[in-house]
Amino acid sequence: MGSPLVVSQLVGASRDVVWADLSQLDRHVEWMHDAAKITFRTEQRRGVGTAFDCLTVVGPLRTVDRMEITSWVEGSEIGVRHTGLVTGEGVIELRDAGPHHCIVSWTERLEFPAYFGGPLGAAVAKPVMRLIWRSSLRGFARRFDKA
Repeated sequence: MGSPLVVSQLVGASRDVVWADLSQLDRHVEWMHDAAKITFRTEQRRGVGTAFDCLTVVGPLRTVDRMEITSWVEGSEIGVRHTGLVTGEGVIELRDAGPHHCIVSWTERLEFPAYFGGPLGAAVAKPVMRLIWRSSLRGFARRFDKA
């Protein structure tokens, strides 16, 4: 993809409350629109070294995104390395935005294989992925809306 793709969302809950949800990796399929199923490859479910496969579906395209957690800063950051057909690195970070709000920022730098069009496929996919991930973060933020 060349330059990183970054999307951010203000969430109406404190960083600690948001982290309690975000750090449950198996629940990411509940709000990530392109994530259909997560299967852990390690016994651990959190922290550096956790490895999992994520069935990723975008329209008619399906792939298994192999990931490993490369950084885990309790309460503020989860970083991953993608090692499947699509490779690269990503990070989700939380920043305080007042006593009852935080900002969730999601950054990805991905490389597409020739099978998905290589750099040209990445350029075409980038605006689509931005829309999907932005919508996913909006959905994640709605999990914290007060009734």
